[in-house]
Amino acid sequence: MNIDPAYQKLMDCGIRPSVQRIEIMRYLLTHHTHPTVDEVFVNLKKRIPTVSRTTIYNTLRMFSEKGAALMITIDEHRVCYDGTTVPHAHFCCKHCGRVFDFHDVRPPRMVSGQMEGFTIEDAQLYYKGICPDCQQTNHTSVS
Repeated sequence: MNIDPAYQKLMDCGIRPSVQRIEIMRYLLTHHTHPTVDEVFVNLKKRIPTVSRTTIYNTLRMFSEKGAALMITIDEHRVCYDGTTVPHAHFCCKHCGRVFDFHDVRPPRMVSGQMEGFTIEDAQLYYKGICPDCQQTNHTSVS
């Protein structure tokens, strides 16, 4: 018997599954585009006509708080979400705005979770620059 990965992730994170929560998690796990609340809303509205933007927003925030998704705030203009919660870095293209996963680059880890008296609860590493597609399209030279 195969268990739906979205359902399983919710259960593993202590989140009570509902149809909408499962669909939102499924979307994050199958769309590695680091979607915003609006992107998730537009795509799920096609399958769940009764879903609201507020439900998507509240659910994604809850997923982030419970460790089921990462909330990525690379800049003040956009918050996006990532269903991949293993530690990894992100790259944001300054031209097209896409966010890419860098799985081979790990954020620094604190050995004890403490640094100079501060308790570290989260570490995120972001790179910003121009992605290969935009470099090719815009013939941008990277110095």
